[in-house]
Amino acid sequence: MPSAAHRAQLPDEIGTWIRERILTGGLATGAHLHLERLAEELGVSVTPVREALLALRGEGFVEFQPRRGFTVAALSRRDVEDTHRLQATLAGELVARAARRITPAQLSRLESLHAQMVRARTHGGGVDDAVLRFHREVNQIAESAKLAWFLGITARYAPSRFVADVSGWPEMAVADHGEILDALRSHDSYAARIAMHKHVTHTGRLLIHHLEQRGMWRDDR
Repeated sequence: MPSAAHRAQLPDEIGTWIRERILTGGLATGAHLHLERLAEELGVSVTPVREALLALRGEGFVEFQPRRGFTVAALSRRDVEDTHRLQATLAGELVARAARRITPAQLSRLESLHAQMVRARTHGGGVDDAVLRFHREVNQIAESAKLAWFLGITARYAPSRFVADVSGWPEMAVADHGEILDALRSHDSYAARIAMHKHVTHTGRLLIHHLEQRGMWRDDR
């Protein structure tokens, strides 16, 4: 969690942490979200936790009931599928635009980030940070601020910090971003769009399998 110097950002940071626990099955549907327990776990006061939960209620991730407090809202398989389908479309358009304008220096930074993913996978570390930075760099290269903003909205409904728990994710991330890099090197916007779309939808399938393994949707018919 952020230091005391970043207290103004605490509700957002806490909200992201709780949201991604929900999205990866760490917090089950109907689970009671105890303010004091969460505050103790995160090392913060109750106030920013309450603010975070109120924001998550507005996003549809938690519910509030008198006398019972906050609980985790239902997350359907279709919710996850739809989120990744939309995210794949937006991310694909952004990388296609980036492919047409990328410079050697920008390509070098992306290659460095991919090399970090390879090293992390080889040595058992997390690839999450390099993946997030790779996507941010691509979005900046595309110079399409509004489209990137819409992508950021969809990203709230897909995990980022907890994906290391998803089986097969590190290997998939390295392979998929290698394909994206190949397309960017060739300035091939079509291939870049296809590679990015494949990556995001593949991530969605891995996440759905992960959640099924953790017992979500077992009662679906």
